[in-house]
Amino acid sequence: MFKFLRGVVAGSGTGIKDLPYYIGEPYSTAWGSWTHYRGTSKDDGSLVSIFSLSGSNAQDGHLAAGRNGVRRLRTVRHPNILSFLRSTEAETFDGTVMKVTIYIVTEPVMPLSEKIKELGLEGTQRDEYYAWGLCQIAKAVSFLNNDCKLVHGNVCLSSVVVTQTLDWKLHSFDVLSEFDGKNEASTGPMLQYEWLIGSQYKPMELSKSDWALIRKSPPWAIDSWGLGCLIYELFSGMRLAKTEDLHNTGSIPKSLLPDYQRLLSSTPARRLNASKLIDNGEFFQNMLVETIQFMEILNLKDSVEKDTFFRRLPNLAEKLPRQIVLKKLLPLLASALEFGSAVAPALTALLKMGSWLSTEEFNVKVLPTIVKLFGSNDRAIRVSLLQHIDQFGESLSAQVVDEQVYPHVATGFSDTSAFLRELTLKSMLILAPKLSQHTISGSLLKYLSKLQVDEEPAVRTNTTILLGNIAGYLNEGARKRVLINAFTVRALHDTFSPARGAGVMALCATSSYYDTAEIATRILPNVVVLTIDPDGEVRSKAFQAVDQFLQIMKQHNEKMNMDDSNGTSSIGIPSIAGNSSLLGWAMNSLTLKGKASEQAPLALANASTPLASATSSTSSVANTADTVAIPASLVSDLADQPAPTSPTSTDSWGELEDVIHDGHNGNKDGWDDIDPFEEQKPPPALASIQAAQKQPVSQPKPQGWG
Repeated sequence: MFKFLRGVVAGSGTGIKDLPYYIGEPYSTAWGSWTHYRGTSKDDGSLVSIFSLSGSNAQDGHLAAGRNGVRRLRTVRHPNILSFLRSTEAETFDGTVMKVTIYIVTEPVMPLSEKIKELGLEGTQRDEYYAWGLCQIAKAVSFLNNDCKLVHGNVCLSSVVVTQTLDWKLHSFDVLSEFDGKNEASTGPMLQYEWLIGSQYKPMELSKSDWALIRKSPPWAIDSWGLGCLIYELFSGMRLAKTEDLHNTGSIPKSLLPDYQRLLSSTPARRLNASKLIDNGEFFQNMLVETIQFMEILNLKDSVEKDTFFRRLPNLAEKLPRQIVLKKLLPLLASALEFGSAVAPALTALLKMGSWLSTEEFNVKVLPTIVKLFGSNDRAIRVSLLQHIDQFGESLSAQVVDEQVYPHVATGFSDTSAFLRELTLKSMLILAPKLSQHTISGSLLKYLSKLQVDEEPAVRTNTTILLGNIAGYLNEGARKRVLINAFTVRALHDTFSPARGAGVMALCATSSYYDTAEIATRILPNVVVLTIDPDGEVRSKAFQAVDQFLQIMKQHNEKMNMDDSNGTSSIGIPSIAGNSSLLGWAMNSLTLKGKASEQAPLALANASTPLASATSSTSSVANTADTVAIPASLVSDLADQPAPTSPTSTDSWGELEDVIHDGHNGNKDGWDDIDPFEEQKPPPALASIQAAQKQPVSQPKPQGWG
């Protein structure tokens, strides 16, 4: 028995004493004498539905039927039957007249008739949604009739409600009774509260109260008739006014018409069992039904079936009703990914569906799943996340990135797959601005120090470009310690010409962070050497850089000559437009193809992304699909160049792996006291210049006057 409480209704919107729910506005329709209210929990504000039924005294027949409905709804559980949460009964007084009210609290639902109007579906999409809903109600009726040997008694449009995920559920159990077909000798009514059923919904035997015939008929006879009434009301768009209207079949789909007529057979024994209705191949096997059914039994599918399905899903979702995709398929897809039953291609479908949500809904319905996926051990999932990070990265909060996302992403820096290492690098363009200084200095820079001597030239190049793009997010101490060492000692001495070019571009893009002493003694001497680089593009960039840094020095000289009291030794100018676009190009230009050990041929993309907007327009950074072939001369040059020093070897930078895996507690990040690459023997002219750079500058001694 449910719990009876005697309380006082405190007023509209305040709920009932001792009932932890607020009663809101009522819906315009409900089954029988019940009133259907919107409701919310007092504890957490979660939504519920509250049904109420009032009577003048405790012996009122409607109340007795209502109590039967409460008891039945509480004990009968099925995915397609309304979920019961709580019930109570209260007494109130209107003057001297006592009124008894029954309350049932359920999951939040809406009357089907109102949901149909709200969705406004038409044509094929309407029929597909109706097919899905009827399939659910047929399963609920079949469960009652065939498994529980119960008779609902009044299946119709009013007895169906719709959940927030647009699932149809059966309720209104006031008339529900056991089927006692074995007691054929009994002449009394089998349905105690059959008087609640509208005459238009009663089959002939029930209208005549022919209980003997009813008991001889199959358990589904009455409810199969009700399913026919429901189908008529759905497709006609009207409430059933009289039984004769069921003969008007003009609105019934032709593929459903034979089953509709069998449901409404005048002979109870010949009526179609609800369990057979869903076997109608033509009407119920449509695109929407098949998609939802596949998702609901995903665990039973093999990997090939899953992969094929999820690769088709993004295009399939475009053809399905948008509201059903967002409210039904999207939650199913998010759950499947979160619990590991979906494969990596499902992430593409999730993000496609998520793009149709508002920003607020995306952050609630999609983003939490994505954050959890970063902890997945599935490499394919990790790759897919990094490839699509431009679609959701901006929505991640700084705290979530720093505490939940980055620790998992960082494992990609040391992954054995060069492709995954490169994707991890590119993701930092979006994630690095959200990292704390502690994480940047204590972790990120140490990984980048290691990757700048990676065995893959594309990874080394992109590491340099990444440093140039995130320089603004480093603190001043880190910039002083890292940038010049990374760009001059490492990048400019790389054996891979695009890496040297990237070093020059990065220096130009970060020119405002260097003082004049650093430019004169550390930057210009290293850049000038590249004006005789074997690669023409590197030479061109070197000349641009020399011009830019000489311009800085000239401005500094002019200000010193003018004794400008506001002048400082750290004067700089922004990067020039040409180099800005080149720095954006480098991140798009290098895509690893095939195995990690394959260094050529590489690919180059169009140079179209300015550095000035690098952090705000990184959606194009990770997209390397539009590529053109690298010039043959560059390929031949690469073939003649030796491979760089392996990152696992011990050099003057120390054991970087030990630093990284020690929890990043050290103060050094790998760029202190570094030495250049072990490079191939330079041409004689270049060797002379480099030797001259290494000689100490000695001051001439003053000559005495004799």
